[in-house]
Amino acid sequence: MANIKSAKKRILVNETKAARNKAIKSKVKTCIKKVETAVANKDAEAAQAALRVAIAEINKAGTKGVYHKNTCSRKISRLAKAVNGVA
Repeated sequence: MANIKSAKKRILVNETKAARNKAIKSKVKTCIKKVETAVANKDAEAAQAALRVAIAEINKAGTKGVYHKNTCSRKISRLAKAVNGVA
């Protein structure tokens, strides 16, 4: 355990940020799973709707610094490609 006051604060701040990042990543993964499920069921309308939600969540995560912008682009691209394959 840290003895210095600033080190103790860093530990607390890092825990808070880690919890926030974990929640955001979890939300993104859930949205991605919904799109993939709709694609697997060959439901084009549901896939399109889920894709719109997923893109919004992924972009939010990117602007908050949870994901790198190229990672966001890659995730969106793969999802869009899968949805376009169903349509």
